[in-house]
Order: sequence, then structure tokens, then C-alpha cells
Amino acid sequence: MASSPDVPSVGNTPDDPRHDNDSPSAASSTAGTGAGGARRGRVRGRRAAVMAVPATLVAAGLAVLTAQGALGVQFAISGMPFTVTATELDGTGFEQFGALDNMAEGSPNAGDTGGQVLVVTSAIKNATLTKLCQSVDLGGINLKITAGDGAEKVTASDLTTDSTTLSGNAAFDNIEIGNDASTLTEAGVKGPSGVFSQQADTVHIAALRQTNYATTAGVFKLPGLHLSFSGAGC
Repeated sequence: MASSPDVPSVGNTPDDPRHDNDSPSAASSTAGTGAGGARRGRVRGRRAAVMAVPATLVAAGLAVLTAQGALGVQFAISGMPFTVTATELDGTGFEQFGALDNMAEGSPNAGDTGGQVLVVTSAIKNATLTKLCQSVDLGGINLKITAGDGAEKVTASDLTTDSTTLSGNAAFDNIEIGNDASTLTEAGVKGPSGVFSQQADTVHIAALRQTNYATTAGVFKLPGLHLSFSGAGC
């Protein structure tokens, strides 16, 4: 996973904390404040369809709710999606649930979305990624980051990624599907009551590919980091 470095976004690099968490880790989640003083992650009284999607892109479920609580990241997203790939992701302590991310008020990237993006938040307590690549299209040229190409792999703790698409070949140990997001325990991240979610002891994803809008991590180590502009993305 993605992430913002995607399950994981990686590389768009906001290291800010997010989501409610019982420990003082970077995945902690008091809802942040966006432009104009609006609390981050609040749907502002609007109902939204929130879906938690397993890593295989199989829809696990759908919940319709009024979101009252911390959903999405704790900062105003740019609204520019970025791609994250890895040949392999291995994680312990996996959670996933639906969320809403919000752009800064008046963002030129808002389009007809109202400045909100429906995402799937994936949280992993400890993650290892092989041959990580992240790219963002800046309009004809891509800002590209690679890491973990050698013997030393990319590692992250308290990793969360907010994705609109996620694909790969996935395997889970002791998975639970259909949990209430407020009761999740595997990664220390809790969503609001009433949101559909899932969790597992471990996750393995081969040929990972994500479209992400945000990523946070408590610690992100990128051995062999290389940043450049490129005509091709990941």
C-alpha cells in the first residue's frame, strides 16, 4: 500500500498524523481543520455511500451513512491523484474502511466533486515494500520516486493510504469482513461507528498498484531513494 511515500501511497509524503488511534502514533486521528475552519473528514451533513474494497478489487460491502467523525486524512488534499506500485507488499495489522478526503476550499482541482473524494482507507501497522514506485502527473511530465530496488526494502510503520483504486494478488491471514469501523483493532486505527470495514492479522499483495490521494506514516524508510522528472509514470 499506497502511499502520500501509497498500500500504499508513498511519496506524496505528508507525514502528518491521521485517524483516531489509542496510541501516540502517526495514525492518530482527531479530525483536522480544513480551509474555512471546517473539520476535516466531516461530510457536512451529507449522506455518502462508503465502500470498503478488498485488495483484490472485490467489493466487500456497502454502507450508506451520515459521517460524523474522523474520516479521511487530517490535512487538505491537493486533489491530484498519484500512482503507487510495488512488486510486493507484506504487512502485519491490516485494516480497511471507507472515507472521505477533502480539498482546500476553492481548490482548482475540485471540479464538480464539491472538493470531496470518496476513498478507501487502508491502514497497516508495519509494512514492507519491494521496488516501490510513486509518480504524479504534473501535466505532460511526471514527478517520479523509486526506492527499495536493492537488497534493503522500503519499510513503514503506522501506514495509512487513501485510494480510489487498488489492485494486485492478495492473501490475508485471519481476515474479518463486515466489522464496524469503530471496533477495529489490528492497526490501532478506528473509523466512525456505522462504517463497513474489514481487518486481518497479515496481508500480502503481489503486483500492487494503487491510485492514491493521500498517505501518512509514523516512520517511512526509503533505501535507495531516487527522485526525478520523467516522461513516463509508474
